[in-house]
Amino acid sequence: MLHPLTNGRWQKIITNQSGNFFYGVKTTKIFCKPTCHSKTPNKDNVLIFKTTREAIKSGFRPCKRCQPTGQTLSNDEWVNQIKKYLQLNYQQKLTLDKIALDCHGSSSSLQRIFKKITNKSPNDYLIELRLQHSQQLLRETDYSIKTIAARCGFNSDTYFNTSFKTKYHQTPLDYKYHNN
Repeated sequence: MLHPLTNGRWQKIITNQSGNFFYGVKTTKIFCKPTCHSKTPNKDNVLIFKTTREAIKSGFRPCKRCQPTGQTLSNDEWVNQIKKYLQLNYQQKLTLDKIALDCHGSSSSLQRIFKKITNKSPNDYLIELRLQHSQQLLRETDYSIKTIAARCGFNSDTYFNTSFKTKYHQTPLDYKYHNN
């Protein structure tokens, strides 16, 4: 059931005031208490829930920071949430701080827990995702290397080339040539 995002509710969210509702952020699929001190969401991406059960039933997960269900998210669940976030946002400019903010945790905890569970840093995981997507674009499109680098979230085609060659022992252009 949808509940309206009234001006009063929005004010409580942006000023971290207590309220008898929860809010979910569509882009992260995380729900919070209005008192949560995580990054203020884009108003267009906010859904209102009366209960935690309603939020969970709608496919949202509880925030690791404000713990709206009163239970902490297990580290495995949080890492899975972070992985999903990275899979959905790999094309964006992402820093550890931004990932931590959007996934409702501290950057030091995110780095430590993610690496402990996956044996990779969040950045290494992100680069792997970007490289996997670049392989698909190299095989299936006629995009330039520069365009592919940008579409996969790399800041420069030079960094993309270096990362690709380090991982696959060939340049993106060689890969494209041998896989078309």
